Amino acid sequence: MPQDLPPQGGYEAVQYRRNIPTRGLRPVWYLVGMLGVMTYGWRQVFLGQREKTEMAREKMWARIHLTPLLQAEEDRDQVRRYYADLKREKELLGSQSGPYNSERFVRPTYAATPARTVE
Repeated sequence: MPQDLPPQGGYEAVQYRRNIPTRGLRPVWYLVGMLGVMTYGWRQVFLGQREKTEMAREKMWARIHLTPLLQAEEDRDQVRRYYADLKREKELLGSQSGPYNSERFVRPTYAATPARTVE
């Protein structure tokens, strides 16, 4: 019986690798893109911090410049309240000048202290 022999010129090469076409960009371009995005983000963080610092400085100077005005308003309010209290007290007590103008109030007496001698 004759033996099977390969065909004339041999068999075709066996394709053992998958020939899949590459899709997308090369990995280095993804790295460049991420680096660009991160650079932009850090720049925005830096500018935001600078603006935050500037706003805090502006707020501090505004408070410094407004302090005398606010203090004057507070002083005016205290004076107004003081005179309103005096008026209310005069209406309540009449001719008496204060709450200690009565016989019930006893003025404190102070003990005499010996004179100090200087040597």
